[in-house]
Amino acid sequence: MYALVLIRYRAPIEVIEANTEAHRAWLRSLKASGTLIASGPFVPRTGGALILRVPDDGAAAALDAARNGDPFFALGLANYELVQWNPVIGREGLDAL
Repeated sequence: MYALVLIRYRAPIEVIEANTEAHRAWLRSLKASGTLIASGPFVPRTGGALILRVPDDGAAAALDAARNGDPFFALGLANYELVQWNPVIGREGLDAL
């Protein structure tokens, strides 16, 4: 199972930038565990998006746990939309990552 995470900032960009390195350290830990496939900010920088790989069983709990580990979430700096996703076209490309 895959998931999309849409992050929308709730704080001024200066506050976001002051916490970006902690956020990116969290992203690197997700990448190292095989959970994160891709991430990046929106243009203009009003938030960002993640593509995650989550277990078929317990996907919602895995998404909650991932979100809860993000300093942006813990500090109340951003809103999160967690969407479970079943890609049909192109799935083999994602599976290969």
